[in-house]
Amino acid sequence: MVEQFDVVDLIKTKRDRGSLSTAQLGWLVDAYTRGYVADEQMSAMTMAIFLNGMSRDEIRDLTMAMIASGERLDFSGLSKRTTDKHSTGGVGDKITLPLAPLVASFGVAVPQLSGRGLGHTGGTLDKLESIPGWRANLTNDEFMAQLESVGAVISAAGSGLAPADGKLYALRDITGTVEAIPLIASSIMSKKIAEGTGALLLDVKFGSGAFMQDPARARELAETMVALGQDAGVAIRALLTNMNVPLGRAIGNANEVRESVEVLAGGGPADVVELTVALAREMLELAGVPDADVEAALGDGRAMDAWRAMIAAQGGDPDAPLPIARESETVRADRAGVVVAMPALPFGIAAWRLGAGRARKQDPVQHAAGIDLHVKPGDAVAAGDPLFTLSADEPERFARALEALAGAYRVGAPGDPVDDGGPLIAARIP
Repeated sequence: MVEQFDVVDLIKTKRDRGSLSTAQLGWLVDAYTRGYVADEQMSAMTMAIFLNGMSRDEIRDLTMAMIASGERLDFSGLSKRTTDKHSTGGVGDKITLPLAPLVASFGVAVPQLSGRGLGHTGGTLDKLESIPGWRANLTNDEFMAQLESVGAVISAAGSGLAPADGKLYALRDITGTVEAIPLIASSIMSKKIAEGTGALLLDVKFGSGAFMQDPARARELAETMVALGQDAGVAIRALLTNMNVPLGRAIGNANEVRESVEVLAGGGPADVVELTVALAREMLELAGVPDADVEAALGDGRAMDAWRAMIAAQGGDPDAPLPIARESETVRADRAGVVVAMPALPFGIAAWRLGAGRARKQDPVQHAAGIDLHVKPGDAVAAGDPLFTLSADEPERFARALEALAGAYRVGAPGDPVDDGGPLIAARIP
């Protein structure tokens, strides 16, 4: 018989900086998922956790209880090893798109369950839905068959994986408790462990355009998630990466797909290539494929072949033209000099206002809306040179997007200090 607890007693324990036992957390998550514990009570608990934190054991027990609330995928029937990547998201972060087929081209399966964008960070599924015919929702049989045949799947997670997380996530969003590291870590890792991958790489971002802007807090989150993965027996590692400046030159949906295809064709912006290659090496090493020549796979067409197969398997036409916005507006340099600042967050907000993102989960996105950067910090410009181009289907969106960008980019004199955000990869954990 499952032990019963009084939820008010558990709230008081956490309010008074006490610790909850494995049994208490297991009961709490199960009772909340079943509707026995009310949203008001769980709101009080999440705020107590936000204010007082949790021990490593508590975070582990919370995560395992969330996993136990639903099903777990089992990849043991595949002929390939599995490896996955999770990014905490940022502005222009389209890395999953070239990364999954690149890793799959080495004979490793990449079961990438992804989400949609909310606010200024874009969603992988929104980007891929720019491709005519492509579909995010697959049955478990379709998912497994594509992993075996193609090796890469990017799809929506089913509602059966960690359903407790879905309820808690929605609650955190409206109670001011989104930033609590124990709740972020358990949310991400419950889904990733339930997904069943044998190896997992975490791309934890910090800086202007990141969910976790402070590098120290980003490191704490990364270390917490790595510990959870280790406790669950997953081969796991994290990279702390820089999101002070937009990643690449495209911010949006269709334009980020275009940029990803450029990378798969052996081109693309240097920072996108650098991060894609670094993450691919780590994922392959975790999956038991050390010293893989990932640059060669980008250069010789193997990664592109895997991309085309992955898109086609999910109903997409890899040769179909991507949507183009009806209207565009280009911002130009008002003086000659050097681009000294281009922080990520205002550009993410501007792209969101153009229609590339959504304010609520049910909102549609405009796949052609976004921003294309013509320069990056450190580039020299002449007066009148294009700095960036805004694209939208509705021209009335331009004014509010430009408001977000007021003062957010600056052309200085040669020799002025350039804020390029610093190194792209700041640390590797462990």
